[in-house]
Amino acid sequence: MSKKKVILGIDGMTCASCSAAIEKTLNKKEAVEANVNLAMEKASIEFDDSVIGLKEIEETIEKLGYTVVKNKVLLEVDGMTCAACSSIIEKVVGKLEGVYSVSVNLTTNTAQIEYNEKLISLDEIQKKMDKLGYPSRLKTDDKDKKAKQKDELATKKTKLIISIILSLPLLYTMVGHMPWETSLPMPDILMNPWFQMLLATPVQFIIGWSFYVGAYKSLMNKSANMDVLIVIGTSAAYFYSVYEGLKSIGTHHMPHLYFETSAVLITLVLLGKYLESNAKGKTKEAIEKLLSLQAKEATVIREGKEIRLPLEEVKKGDVVVVKPGEKIPVDGIVISGNSSVDESMLTGESIPVEKSSGDEVIGATINKNGNFTFEATKVGKDTALAGIIKIVEEAQGSKAPIQRMADKISGVFVPVVVAIAFVAFLVWYFIADKGNFAHALEVAISVLVISCPCALGLATPTSIMVGTGKGAENGILFKGGEYLETTHKIDAVLLDKTGTVTKGKPEVTDYFEHEKGALAYIVSAEAKSEHPLADAIVLYGETKNINKLEISSFEAIPGKGLHAKVDAKDVLIGTRALMKMYDINIDSGEDEYALLENEGKTVMFAAIDGKFSASIAVADTIKQSSKSAIEKINKLGIAVYMVTGDNQRTANAIASQVGIENVYAEVLPEQKADVVKDLKDKGYKVAMVGDGINDAPALAFADIGMAIGTGSDVAIEAADVTLVGGDLDHIPKSIDLSRKTMRNIRQNLFWALFYNTIGIPVAAMGFLEPWVAGAAMAFSSVSVVSNALRLKKVKL
Repeated sequence: MSKKKVILGIDGMTCASCSAAIEKTLNKKEAVEANVNLAMEKASIEFDDSVIGLKEIEETIEKLGYTVVKNKVLLEVDGMTCAACSSIIEKVVGKLEGVYSVSVNLTTNTAQIEYNEKLISLDEIQKKMDKLGYPSRLKTDDKDKKAKQKDELATKKTKLIISIILSLPLLYTMVGHMPWETSLPMPDILMNPWFQMLLATPVQFIIGWSFYVGAYKSLMNKSANMDVLIVIGTSAAYFYSVYEGLKSIGTHHMPHLYFETSAVLITLVLLGKYLESNAKGKTKEAIEKLLSLQAKEATVIREGKEIRLPLEEVKKGDVVVVKPGEKIPVDGIVISGNSSVDESMLTGESIPVEKSSGDEVIGATINKNGNFTFEATKVGKDTALAGIIKIVEEAQGSKAPIQRMADKISGVFVPVVVAIAFVAFLVWYFIADKGNFAHALEVAISVLVISCPCALGLATPTSIMVGTGKGAENGILFKGGEYLETTHKIDAVLLDKTGTVTKGKPEVTDYFEHEKGALAYIVSAEAKSEHPLADAIVLYGETKNINKLEISSFEAIPGKGLHAKVDAKDVLIGTRALMKMYDINIDSGEDEYALLENEGKTVMFAAIDGKFSASIAVADTIKQSSKSAIEKINKLGIAVYMVTGDNQRTANAIASQVGIENVYAEVLPEQKADVVKDLKDKGYKVAMVGDGINDAPALAFADIGMAIGTGSDVAIEAADVTLVGGDLDHIPKSIDLSRKTMRNIRQNLFWALFYNTIGIPVAAMGFLEPWVAGAAMAFSSVSVVSNALRLKKVKL
């Protein structure tokens, strides 16, 4: 019996019954003793790990509706050279007690790790990675990282240049091995084995030392990576050449030298790595572009004076001054002044947004005209832009399901290739070209070199990086690679009505005046009302420059309207029932009333001094982008549905205006998830699009949840994709981007596997020189990364 004790942090407990429910459920499990502390929000659990695992205990807690607190960290990792390296880290670190998940991205050289700090420290995780041969550190400041990357690229370039200089004379000697006459001069010194050894040795053991270190660490951890293939192949060529040179001393034996093979192979691998690193740097431009949006300084009022401060010194609660043409430094609420703000860099919406007192402004957007002051509400890591950058980074560090296939292949690839190379050597030496050790060795080296799985490891993460970056540039934030992949499978989109298809804010749409000057009386009376529709009428009055009149009395009549004395006149505003109650004849407005109601609008009547004076229609108006977006979704072959709590008539009216044929009306908030389930039961892959707290369960239950970026934090948290700014055109764009990214990944996987599947048998049959194999391997990696970079230019 192996007893273990752990302390888990738990989120979501609100009362003693919560902690009691967790305790009761866990204690029913065999070999588990749990004590849950509500005040500390922790559970102390003792269990027998031979009977039940920690993972099962955590799953039990989460099934009850609570969250086990996990630490998430992003580490920069050194020393990775191929997919096998990332697989080793995931396999070994993932088995550590207290580590929940490990996602290693070869393209960005990062590892995203979820762990429980009560069970294992970050230091212990990093020590284990050091032991594996992959030192790590917390993700550094972007400026430091950029400088480091530049230095690393410069070092690679220097090594490559030296390697080329030393290898070129050896490459020239290959002319002497050609089966035809070349007529090129061949100095005797170039054919001298000791001169060749002098050139090849620095390349093999100084410039190529990193391959030996990588291979050693990989083998010590009972695995094999690309370095193992390179070391076996080049070492065999190098040491066989040394043997041949020694054998020729004092004899007339003509040595078979392969120094050029080992040196040129290492040079070609270094060339591939340099080009790959150079190209990979371009995949990170999305993050760099987002970071470049930030303002560098801010004008803040402190102690009554305007002072200019670096962005980092702006604090929550500061009053910030913004002048025309300046970038808004942080998020906040406008205190005074008016302006229009260009939010296109975050929302993709080109039309500037008008801002006045009480409106929210977002950091990194541009003030077009007018001065205004605002109170800083979110600074530093809490700003909208910082949140977007974090989402993009995490998405780029995550894995898509399709990558698991590549990882599985990479995990068994190297040992299989070594076996194939060994068999090829035996077949050639003992059967095909009996006794010709040199030729058999050449064949084996070619097999090893052409098989390097670099391209396979880069195929998926590079496309995911570029795809998520492209999405961020267009106001589409995928929370992970898996969501970018799943989105292309969507064949049904379910749209919440209020705040998604519509603006979510009532507006006056129609006004019919039967008595001149009635609007001033209506607006003045509604200014005293607390009804949600009153604000729309008052705002409408402001746009018409209506001056408010004096009110001497006001009475709200629940469910019907209001009764007020305005400028000594008796004013009634409300429903048909209110008019009937006061015997007001509204027959002259019947046609207007019927027409407006059929359009799903709320109609109110106004009577002044007992005479029908006006009718006014208020509705939640449709967003400008809704109709065109729905047309685009339909063109993609995707069914569109709308869900709303409104009555069927209003729902149908809105749906018909935007071209939606399928409507779920009169749906209670808690029933929206049932609608998603209904569509899934019909065989659809469903994307739910919503903006409110009441949409969160449906967003979480859908195959893909898309939250409108202008919506609630809860909805955004529950969703898999955030559509910044609320433009519905982002929906077809996100699906189109997912489809194009998946196509790109499949192309990459095809080319990565094409080189290997075609190259290995060709090499095994003796038709591929080792240096040609090295060039093909380098080209495969570069072609995969270059193909992924094409995504940056696609039009959405």
